[in-house]
Amino acid sequence: MAARHEEIAEELRRAIDREEYTVGSRLPTETDLAARYEVSRGTVRQAVAALTSEGLIGSRQGARRVVLASRRSQTFEELRSFAQWARAMGREATGHVVSSTYRPATPEDCVRLQLTVGTQVLHVLRVRGLDGEPVLLERTVYADWISPAVERVEPDCPSVTQRLYEDTGLVFAYGEHVIDAVAAGAQDADLLGIRRTSPLLRVRRVTTTREGRPVEWSDDRYRSDAVTFSVHNSIANNALARRAP
Repeated sequence: MAARHEEIAEELRRAIDREEYTVGSRLPTETDLAARYEVSRGTVRQAVAALTSEGLIGSRQGARRVVLASRRSQTFEELRSFAQWARAMGREATGHVVSSTYRPATPEDCVRLQLTVGTQVLHVLRVRGLDGEPVLLERTVYADWISPAVERVEPDCPSVTQRLYEDTGLVFAYGEHVIDAVAAGAQDADLLGIRRTSPLLRVRRVTTTREGRPVEWSDDRYRSDAVTFSVHNSIANNALARRAP
C-alpha cells in the first residue's frame, strides 16, 4: 500500500493534468491542503517535494508553490522545459553551454522579442542530452531584461526554466512554435556526434510570460533518431495550424 504522502502527490498530479491547477497558477497553501486531505503539514510537504523534484511545480522561499508543467506528454499548448520533459519520461537531462555572448539585436530579434534595433541581447548555444547522450541543440536569444539572470545560471544547469523561476519568479507561460526539418551543418554534426547532412527536427519558438511579454526566442534542433513529435487533434479542438512556406 502506498504511503499517504504518495497518494496525495498522485492526486495533485491528476489535478494538474485535469487543469484544476493550470500552468502559472498557485497551489493551495500547506494548511489548506492538510485540511483537505486530513493529514499533517509534514505529510503535505513530502507530497509537494515529490512534485517539485519532478519539475511539475516550483518552490521559492516564503512563496506558495507555482505550477510549472503537467506530466502529460509534451504538447504545444503546454510549455515544459527539456529537463521537465526528460524527468516525466524517467530520463536524466543534461546541459552544457557552448557559447554565451551579447550582440546587438537584429531586425529578427526585434520583431520576435519586441525590442528596438541595437538593443543588447544574450545569445546562448547549449547542447542538451538525455542520460548523457546529446540529442538537442538550443540556439536561444534572451530579451535584455532577463539576460542578466540567465548569465548567472551555471553552464551545466539541467533546467534553466526552473532556475529562473527560483531566482526571479519568472514563469514561462505561452509559446509559439514552427516545426520543420533541416540538414545538420558542420557545427550541428560535431556537437551532436552525427554525420553532416543528417536530418534534424527544428522547432523555432518564441516564449512569453503570462502577460505576453517575450522572454526568449530559440532555434532548437533535435536528433531525429532521439525525439519524435506526435499530433492529436479533433473536430472540436485543434491548436496546431498547417500552412505553406
